[in-house]
Amino acid sequence: MSFPESPRNRPPDDAFDPRAHPHGHTHQHGPPSPVSGHLRRLITLALLPFAVLVGIGLIVLWPAGGAPESGEGQRTGVGFDRQIEDARVTAVREEPCADLGVAVQEGVTGPCELATVEVTSGPHAGRTFDEVVPPDATQRFSTGQEVLVAYAPDAPEELQYSIIDVQRSVPVTTLAALFAVAVVLVGRMRGLMALVGLAISFAVLTLFILPAILHGSHPLAVAVIGGSVIMLATLYLVHGFNARTSVAVIGTLLSLLLIGALGWLFIDWAHLTGNTSDQTGLVHSLYPDIEIRGLLLASVLIGSLGVLDDVTVTQTSAVWELRLAEPGASWVKLYRAGMRIGRDHIASVVNTLVLAYAGAALPLLLLFTIAQQQVTTVAFSELVAEEIVRTLVGSIGLVASVPMTTLLAALVVSADRPPGTAGGREPGGRPAAPRRGHRRRAAR
Repeated sequence: MSFPESPRNRPPDDAFDPRAHPHGHTHQHGPPSPVSGHLRRLITLALLPFAVLVGIGLIVLWPAGGAPESGEGQRTGVGFDRQIEDARVTAVREEPCADLGVAVQEGVTGPCELATVEVTSGPHAGRTFDEVVPPDATQRFSTGQEVLVAYAPDAPEELQYSIIDVQRSVPVTTLAALFAVAVVLVGRMRGLMALVGLAISFAVLTLFILPAILHGSHPLAVAVIGGSVIMLATLYLVHGFNARTSVAVIGTLLSLLLIGALGWLFIDWAHLTGNTSDQTGLVHSLYPDIEIRGLLLASVLIGSLGVLDDVTVTQTSAVWELRLAEPGASWVKLYRAGMRIGRDHIASVVNTLVLAYAGAALPLLLLFTIAQQQVTTVAFSELVAEEIVRTLVGSIGLVASVPMTTLLAALVVSADRPPGTAGGREPGGRPAAPRRGHRRRAAR
């Protein structure tokens, strides 16, 4: 009787070489090595120049220092470069808006709120001030609530502090800790490595991609180099340095090239400027040297990278597991079985992308609905067309990644099995040893 092999006692992908055992026996149980040493060297030779180019690009484009000064070094007015201090709401009471000198829009009813706030950090800790909250404000305050205040030293003393946001560090940090615990409990060591990979992605984004774009480097070049660093670091860190991961890397790289080419073509063909929001317009006014259309294409690449990793790794793992379950299967059979899995993956991933973009643009879609515009007018406006191009270009890359990665994985995993394996012979031409149960039946 034979039992299915568990991942715990399964040998590594490249651990078993039947040619090293002249009698066809080894103390390691499991299928023969799915990848030959010759093919491993070919994969390494294919990826090595790419890794070298990524390293060179990282050195050339690495930004020197922090973000460059905008204009003549004055404050940008964005709001995030102001001096921010911690504060606490000590009291909230209702007052007539007329008594506070607040003009209320027509149709808005109800009294205003007057919040008394105490600054708890910085040189003026202990100072209190009043903040007026109109009745139509979306953000309300309560006694004891922690808030963030901005300090304007040039303003009159009674107007130097104002509430800009509420303090969310505790709930957000708690949620992040719950996420990390859930990932580690379920994924164990691989989950822990995934968290390390997430930290690397965040570091590359904040230390390289954003500063390099602000320093004037072309956003597309920065996105290609930064995305490649994230891809190489996270995939090999989480899934190990083996042929399986290398196949996923190659599949991801080919799909990214396709997304980049399609994105460049259709952004240019549709005459998309990329300047469709207040944030983009403000960035362009502060840093006019930034290529906004390149920034749009860079966002398409970076946004597609995470889902691409998921698709290519899943397809590669599926083909490897199919090979382990049926060592005698041909690469054609492995490819067809892997594609059956991939088609289900394609349907779910494409729907995920569309819903993700629709959710992000939900307020915009509501505005178009309120305006009662025709569907074609809405779809072909630059605001929506930009999201359509972003979604469809990314989806085409994801769809193409499934057959490319599956085919590559099927060829690689079957490369070292000579003819005759499917007919009951092990690699090397030796007859496969019958199972113990088969030997008993033959003796009978």
